[in-house]
Amino acid sequence: MLMTFFFYLAKSNCDISSLMKNNIIKGSCDFKFALSSLDQIKNFRNEFISSSDKPKGIAILGRSNVGKSSLINALFGKGTARISKTPGRTREVIIFKFQTTINENKSAFFLFDLPGYGHAKVSKAMLSDWQKIMDLFLRLFSDKLLFLLIQDARHPNMEADQQLINYLKNSGMDAFLVLNKIDKLKTQKEKNELKKMIPTLSKKYKMCRQIYFVSAESKSGLELLEESILAILSEN
Repeated sequence: MLMTFFFYLAKSNCDISSLMKNNIIKGSCDFKFALSSLDQIKNFRNEFISSSDKPKGIAILGRSNVGKSSLINALFGKGTARISKTPGRTREVIIFKFQTTINENKSAFFLFDLPGYGHAKVSKAMLSDWQKIMDLFLRLFSDKLLFLLIQDARHPNMEADQQLINYLKNSGMDAFLVLNKIDKLKTQKEKNELKKMIPTLSKKYKMCRQIYFVSAESKSGLELLEESILAILSEN
């Protein structure tokens, strides 16, 4: 079935089968900061992230209205992320700290909920602010985090997504491509259309270690995604 497809794109040497009992502790996310200025982001980087430590956590990035907040809540516990009624309006980098069990040990990592992109109703000023924040964030953190690039499985690889991946492709970051809302593909035709796109996605997003098809609502595919996240976090 389409819902079980996922791809390892050759970079990871992790033995995920050995991490089956590891988990993100649901409900463990504590809100830490909401950073809305360039100075705040610089200060956080200098104060909390040691240049010798890698990785430090996860950053979640996606086009507005792809179910990013719902996916965060499914992975980290209900109520972690606030689901906005106005997509594209949040311009802050929201930071949490969450707990995991890895190799029977408790470990803490950061979760960065990054502002959504690509919403048509956002003003030029807000778009400019987003670009400045993201430019700085990626420059300071791209080598520290695992990035989850979230797309809508019904509308993958849209123009805004292509612009983002063209910007990111030389960043050297660790990333997964996560196609959310597969439960919304109701007809066989819709599923086949997405299946046909897999070679294109694999080529276009070759910088990503893995590609996943998931549903935050039905929880399909989330167990494998969580296992892979923990595999990356346990690498160092």
